[in-house]
Parts: sequence; structure tokens; C-alpha cells
Amino acid sequence: MLSMACSTSKEALVIDDTEKELFNKKGNDTVRIAAEEDAEDEYEIIVIEPGFNYWLQSIARPRGFYSQSFLETRNRLFVLNWNQRVLQPTIYNPDLYLVPIDYEPNIDYGYEVNYKLYNYFIYFQRKYNQRLGPYFPRI
Repeated sequence: MLSMACSTSKEALVIDDTEKELFNKKGNDTVRIAAEEDAEDEYEIIVIEPGFNYWLQSIARPRGFYSQSFLETRNRLFVLNWNQRVLQPTIYNPDLYLVPIDYEPNIDYGYEVNYKLYNYFIYFQRKYNQRLGPYFPRI
């Protein structure tokens, strides 16, 4: 005899008061994500987002917590969804999705770039209650 049960659960995104305060913290809010000095390729992302740098330093998981392959896999998914939303300003808020991100899956951007980009996506999703993939943006 085979018995099956299906249930759905709506998992709520929980953001505590400390994190909410960091979302709006001003000052030192520009983060540069760039290739290392000795890298062959040149690339750069500038994140100008109030609170992101503070959030990165105090809420995000520390460097080394995730593997580079994990970060690359998630970043590919997040970038794909981000860029699709940039192209659909009548569906998605154009004030949130301003410009596309050029992230090539065959380029090794290194750990630091992937770490900061991944954490920006987590920060963005949590702050603006967005989902750029099938996963809840957990810390």
C-alpha cells in the first residue's frame, strides 16, 4: 500500500530589527567589486546602495563560508533573473532593476568578486522583498 501526503508551506522571510536598521544606514555605502590587480581580465561593479557595506561587514556570512563554485552557481542564476527583469520595466520596478549585469559563466572572476556579488544579491532580495531564484534569500 502506498500512502502519500502533500503539503505546502509558506516560508516567511524573517528580517530582524538589527538588519532593518542596516538597510538604511548611511555613509560609506559604495562598494567596489573588481578584478584583482594581477588578473588578466578587467571588470568592475560599483554598488551604491545605502547600508550594503555595513550589512556586508556585519550580517553576511564570512569569507570562506561558501565555496567559490557555490557562489558562481548562485550568481549565474541571480544575474540571469536580474537581467530578465531589467528588460521588462513594465512588469518589474525599473527603479530597482536599473542596468544589466555582464557576468560571463566562462570567466573566473575569483572568490572576492563572487562573494561580494552574491552577498549584494542576498542583501537586495532581503531589503526589497524580491526573489531572484527559487531559494529564500537566507543568511
